[in-house]
Amino acid sequence: MATYLAFHEVDDVEHWLKSGKREEFFGPHGITVRTFRDPNGSNRVGLIIEIPDFAAFERLMQTEGAAEAMKHDGVHPDTLLVLTEG
Repeated sequence: MATYLAFHEVDDVEHWLKSGKREEFFGPHGITVRTFRDPNGSNRVGLIIEIPDFAAFERLMQTEGAAEAMKHDGVHPDTLLVLTEG
């Protein structure tokens, strides 16, 4: 299991934080997520993601299900940045 950081912007931070869609989408793949928000109130949010297989994660993020989950949560896909441990 490897740990990654991810950042992106969303339409509505409160909606994104309350959504169960992340767990519904990532959980069956053994991926866990902790959420973070910008304390200055921007629409930028962050996650710590535990991913068992990053190649599988990359493929998963290219699926229609990923696009639907991001749309449901108001994620701006073009702002997504995933960082790996150095």
